[in-house]
Amino acid sequence: MENFIILAIVAVIVALAARYIYKAKKKGAKCIGCPDGCSCSCGKSGGCSQKQT
Repeated sequence: MENFIILAIVAVIVALAARYIYKAKKKGAKCIGCPDGCSCSCGKSGGCSQKQT
C-alpha cells in the first residue's frame, strides 16, 4: 500500500511539472525557468549566458 501512495505522489509531481513546461512552451517561453525572466538576449539554444560583474 505504501508503494502505491509513493508512486501516486511521484506521478502527480511529474504530471504537474509536465503541465508547467507545456503551458510555458505554449506561451512562447524560450528559457523555461530562466533566472533572467526569459528576457535574455543570448540567442543560444544551450541556455542563457551568465551575466558578468
